[in-house]
Amino acid sequence: MKQWELIAPCHFGTEAMLKREILDLGYEISQVEDGKVTFYGDGQAVADANVFLRTTERILLKVGQFKAETFEELFEKTKALPWEELIPLDGKFWVAKATSIKSKLFSPSDIQSIIKKAIVERMKEHYHVSWFEESGESYPIRVTILKDTVTAALDTSGVSLHKRGYRQRTAKAPITETLAAALLMMTPWKGDRILVDPFCGSGTFPIEAAMMAANMAPGMNRSFLAQGWTHLIPEKCWDNAKEEAEDILDLKVETDIQGYDIDGDVIKNARENARLAGVEQLIHFQRRPVNELNHPKKYGFIITNPPYGERLEEKEKLPGLYRELGEAFQRLDSWSMYLITSYTDAQRYIGKTADKNRKIYNGMLKTYFYQYPGPKPPKKQRREQER
Repeated sequence: MKQWELIAPCHFGTEAMLKREILDLGYEISQVEDGKVTFYGDGQAVADANVFLRTTERILLKVGQFKAETFEELFEKTKALPWEELIPLDGKFWVAKATSIKSKLFSPSDIQSIIKKAIVERMKEHYHVSWFEESGESYPIRVTILKDTVTAALDTSGVSLHKRGYRQRTAKAPITETLAAALLMMTPWKGDRILVDPFCGSGTFPIEAAMMAANMAPGMNRSFLAQGWTHLIPEKCWDNAKEEAEDILDLKVETDIQGYDIDGDVIKNARENARLAGVEQLIHFQRRPVNELNHPKKYGFIITNPPYGERLEEKEKLPGLYRELGEAFQRLDSWSMYLITSYTDAQRYIGKTADKNRKIYNGMLKTYFYQYPGPKPPKKQRREQER
């Protein structure tokens, strides 16, 4: 099978988690940049990456990269790329997205139009036709221009990979599934330690944690655009990935994952989302305010996405809310706490400065991931948990 360079975009600040995931799958990294990791792979790699990676938004097949400072250059250099090796005669192709950062070419609509024209001209010459029916499989193209360097790629995923398919009911200000998975990976939490999310909302943190504990591949129950590209990626590649996902799944795993929220309707939605994800038996959801957060177990984890106060009426409640969270954490004196928020006074009202805080972009919103690691369990207890 032919080898390609594959691009995996991710949230800014989570590149190290994605790199680790790709290496764990056994593929070689070619580059790590802000918001993306590029790696080498064949058709099996495309299938594996789409099915198994938890922290990327999509898998892009890189067609080419070049410098362009004028639209004429953009046209000619796009036309010089081997599009016909990837897109068949009946393929439906369009530029789904163009982004430009610090570049002389900055109009997304013009970039999209010129690139489409260039591909059409290239394909006309190759296929000896004057027009294309575009009645076959879809081949959306994504283009980024950074400091006049153009990267053109085909989107193999289709619907974004953060859409696992389980989150049908969403609470306010949800965190994406891919970001939740990356943040869980930034903590030392393993499935054998208790995890509580006291602001669970639609249940994303507990559900992603349960999927990780059960070794459930995030893409095992959905389809991908490139499954129709059988001339590039044999059907067997997708079968292999899905079969492996079934083989490693362990829904009988012993784990203690809990999600609380003050709103009973939100808890109902979270339960339904967990059912849709297939992990409802691994999570205990309960209506409970943060000031009642307590637990007899030691060495647990609070991992949460508390309210940020984006609306004025919510902002007034934040000092009290974060103070209650801080008091609850103080009661759980052997626990660790990890939280993502854009609320700048978070540490002040929690009453404790985080050991680390890491800047993460949640979409366009700058947030911080505050990390309060607690003591590790004694070695004897750790050995018992590992057995």
